[in-house]
Formats: sequence, structure tokens, C-alpha cells
Amino acid sequence: AGDVVVVGSIVGVAPRAIAANALGAIQIEGVFDIAKDGNEITAGAAVYYDESESEIVTTASGNVFCGHAIALAAAGAATVRVKLGR
Repeated sequence: AGDVVVVGSIVGVAPRAIAANALGAIQIEGVFDIAKDGNEITAGAAVYYDESESEIVTTASGNVFCGHAIALAAAGAATVRVKLGR
């Protein structure tokens, strides 16, 4: 539960655990605290999900658009608060 799930270009958060190769629900709207890289992320910044590192980053290249940071996340903070979607 709480895991980020990427389906094509859609990023969602699973409210409950989903078994491998099983169907399950994901939330594609809402606000969630998601693991981030070690860099500062400013409020309002567009954020992306890096599937290889399983974390939020601000680099678009090679990553999937996730939404926007709605609060400052300091360098070294473990998570960033993200509003999913456009």
C-alpha cells in the first residue's frame, strides 16, 4: 500500500497492496508524500517519477511526469508532497 505504480504515462499510488500479475486499483488524483532524490524541490515545481530509482525527481528526460510539488522539500528530505496529474 502506498506504492507508486506507473502504467504507460500515468503515475498513480496504490491504496492497497497489489499482488504480482493481478489487477488492482490506483489513485491517479490526489496529494501524496512520495520518496524523492536528495535535491531540494521547490513548491510548484513540475516533478517526474524515476522508475529505476523509485523516486521523485525534477528531471523530465527519461522519467514519467507525475504532477507538481505542493510544498518545499529540502535537500536531504526523504519525501516530497505531490499533487498527482496535470
